[in-house]
Amino acid sequence: MESGGAALIPPAHLTRRPEPDRKFRLLERVRRALRVRHYSPRTEEAYCDWIRRFVVFHGRRHPTLMGEPEIAAFLSDLATRGNVSASTQNQALHAILFLYRRVLGQDMGLIGGIAPAKRGRRLPIVLSVGEVRVILTRMRGVPRLCTSLMYGSGLRVSECVQLRIKDIDFERGEIIVRCGKGDKDRRVPLPRMTVPALTVHLERRRELFHRDLRRGVVAPLPGALSRKLPHAEREWAWQYIFPSSRIHADRHPGPPRRFHMHESAIQRAFATAVRSSRVTKRATCHSLRHSFATHLLEGGADIRTIQELLGHSNVQTTMIYTHVLNRGASGVQSPADRL
Repeated sequence: MESGGAALIPPAHLTRRPEPDRKFRLLERVRRALRVRHYSPRTEEAYCDWIRRFVVFHGRRHPTLMGEPEIAAFLSDLATRGNVSASTQNQALHAILFLYRRVLGQDMGLIGGIAPAKRGRRLPIVLSVGEVRVILTRMRGVPRLCTSLMYGSGLRVSECVQLRIKDIDFERGEIIVRCGKGDKDRRVPLPRMTVPALTVHLERRRELFHRDLRRGVVAPLPGALSRKLPHAEREWAWQYIFPSSRIHADRHPGPPRRFHMHESAIQRAFATAVRSSRVTKRATCHSLRHSFATHLLEGGADIRTIQELLGHSNVQTTMIYTHVLNRGASGVQSPADRL
């Protein structure tokens, strides 16, 4: 489409839904390039959204007709008018650079003229043991079991809901986290206090599993495992521990599938429990992971051990929890306390 001598992308072509049958669309080319390089689904979603916003910001002009000045103008607008954080601005920059370098084949150097968002240092929100106990007492059912596992094992909410039956080892007392952040596996402790509730939950889960078998409902498998292990999707070991209440009818041919429960269900239940417990901290589900690491440090655990349990690639990321251990500024006593 031509308008004023410039090629414009129709609004319908900027849809966020993947359409494999229309290979000429820009975002579908981006998705294919990301999947070839094994980027995570969340990265794919974020990059496509930033590229869409970049194109819309410049009046739907095609990226091949734009360059460094347009990129700098978009990023500066994010910082000055959008007031986004430095990490958000960096994510938008990486998404646009991926578009030009990996999809359009244009080498982009340093982007000048960007008004950077000031990046400050933030400490994680950590709950005390008493606060965690109060919040958990105000939760019931599966959300309480999930939050107990997140606090007791240092799991992210996405890692918790994606656990499968085979990932729990009751004899060794551990959980195997598969394909965590950075596509890394790791082992974390299974909290003993969750074993009774988890055992009862798995008994109910097995009943649902048998009903699904009779109805032809299967569990989705990652990657190409459905071809390598054609019967695994009907095996007990591959079922999600925390299944969705709905059955997903995929657009592609095949039996109906039951995915894991959505993360938002746990997040909403946790937010409601925090409000009812009157905890004044702005706690989220991720605060349980921060609390897990901090309480391990307070208990004398080694920083390298905590790094391995959290799955951090760099120990500097784990070192942030040493600052949380301080009492007051740098851990010193206020002179007013000696009056």
